[in-house]
Amino acid sequence: MRKLMTGAAMALLLSGTSVFANDSVLAEIAKPEQWAIQTGDYANTRYSTLDKINKDNVKDLRVAWTFSTGVLRGHEGSPLVIGDIMYVHTPFPNNVIALDLNDGGKIIWRYEPQQDPNVIAVMCCDTVYRGLAYADGMVLLHQADTTLVALDSKTGEVKWSVKTGDPALGETNTATVLPVKDKVIVGVSGGEYGVRGRVTAYNLADGKEVWKAYSTGPDEEMLVDPEKTTVLGKPIGANSSIDSWEGDQWKIGGGTTWGWYSYDPELNLIYYGTGNPSTWNPSQRPGDNKWSMTIMARDADTGMAKWFYQMTPHDEWDFDGVNEMILTNQQIDGQDRKLLTHFDRNGLAYTMDRESGELLVAEKYDPVVNWTTGVDMDKNSETYGRPAVVAEYSTAQNGEDENTTGVCPAALGTKDQQPASFSPQTNLFYVPTNHVCMDYEPFRVAYTAGQPYVGATLSMYPAPNSHGGMGNFIAWDNTKGEIKWSLPEQFSVWSGALATAGGVVFYGTLEGYLKAVDAETGKELYKFKTPSGIIGNVMTYEHGGKQYVGVLSGVGGWAGIGLAAGLTNPNEGLGAVGGYASLSQYTELGGQLTVFELPG
Repeated sequence: MRKLMTGAAMALLLSGTSVFANDSVLAEIAKPEQWAIQTGDYANTRYSTLDKINKDNVKDLRVAWTFSTGVLRGHEGSPLVIGDIMYVHTPFPNNVIALDLNDGGKIIWRYEPQQDPNVIAVMCCDTVYRGLAYADGMVLLHQADTTLVALDSKTGEVKWSVKTGDPALGETNTATVLPVKDKVIVGVSGGEYGVRGRVTAYNLADGKEVWKAYSTGPDEEMLVDPEKTTVLGKPIGANSSIDSWEGDQWKIGGGTTWGWYSYDPELNLIYYGTGNPSTWNPSQRPGDNKWSMTIMARDADTGMAKWFYQMTPHDEWDFDGVNEMILTNQQIDGQDRKLLTHFDRNGLAYTMDRESGELLVAEKYDPVVNWTTGVDMDKNSETYGRPAVVAEYSTAQNGEDENTTGVCPAALGTKDQQPASFSPQTNLFYVPTNHVCMDYEPFRVAYTAGQPYVGATLSMYPAPNSHGGMGNFIAWDNTKGEIKWSLPEQFSVWSGALATAGGVVFYGTLEGYLKAVDAETGKELYKFKTPSGIIGNVMTYEHGGKQYVGVLSGVGGWAGIGLAAGLTNPNEGLGAVGGYASLSQYTELGGQLTVFELPG
């Protein structure tokens, strides 16, 4: 297969094309010595062209320096590096620390927001935060209490702030934001509280709202054109969302947008996924529940939707669709295509044409996935694009107050938000995965604003008749829908991957190991145990002519919620506590940044 321009290369090429995107963001992304955006580039490839650390010398890595964040709970995301300054974030209370790389990591400034601690009670799965963004000389922070703040990158001074949601209704934030052109794109968490999902664009200059697009409801509130917005090449039609819900259930229907965002400057489209429908009891919300569980492509300027694709209609298992969309230019069947690749919680990996929304590949990326036999790929079929549900594992067919056992994957998915990476050297995607199954018992639940609106009891455990562990780290061919190699892990791999031009792929483990493997073969080349479990995303940068690799450790997140929040009941943490009970034998709480270097 001929190698074409990747998302990383695209960002570099367009860095001087001011008409397409925010000058400052593209200019900073184009400098490989920096880490200027959480996902490495607008295309979410998490690929670095730095190669001083490579597969021949990575075995010699050593710790260069460390920094304690002073905060417990789960540390997701990664630091940013802009010029000679590193910006480190923490989970709640969402502190921001600027470090001087020219002066041994001396603290330049701190920002410590004062938030109502009651927000913690309405955060679903730990108090995590997936990282800062940078644009126009400002560091952008979206706090747990949904306050969006723009800080002066040199001084930490608040330039402006705006409230994007209401925690009293269960609306919180755990995700990073995406600065695009003169706007910043912001999502919302709270699907377990009946929050109605949306994406909002704010003006970068002053924080004023520009447009808002809901995941469910009337066409005009979703910013869709019934005749021009398409699904699998056909117009979605009028009232596509409302007609797929019973009564006014769409008003508390979930579809929240707490995942990752990507952007194609040439097409001027942003891409993201929507989460699970509320409640988790499918019997209470008949219909396809559109447009939860959906990949959305929207115009960055207006928010108008170009195309949708719903991956799990009438979700019965909490398979949120918020995982990252990775943009590449590759060939399929000898034809150059602008591709979007998405590893969904439901265990299926999708490859789509990101311009048209055409579905090209949909395959299981963990062989144990059993709730579906696969997606109907016949374009002439009435069920084209829909997954075929296996009755034995259908919580809707089995009914309320019935325990459906042995469903694979578990609700946290074959992959949760922990982002994959892509290497243009190998044309492979490197994917941290969960190898976990569950029992799922739905029950009737009433909606009360600001109170949990779940309606299911879960228990999780390693996939049976397998390697005994709860995770794999895999290399995936997105054009064929095939696993090229797979590395078993004792626990879920809850860390974001990093691929580099040195032929090395990095990831972290829940026990706390940073690992480096050969991008071609998966052979382990290096590992080092950090002080706490790693759910952060590996990043790299260069300073003073030397390449460094950094990662946040600090166990937590959904998989580590038992440790992070001190929970012991196996069914707590939405079913995760029991499945990961033994994690406490391998690691402990504590937030720390560890930075690695080669000797000399």
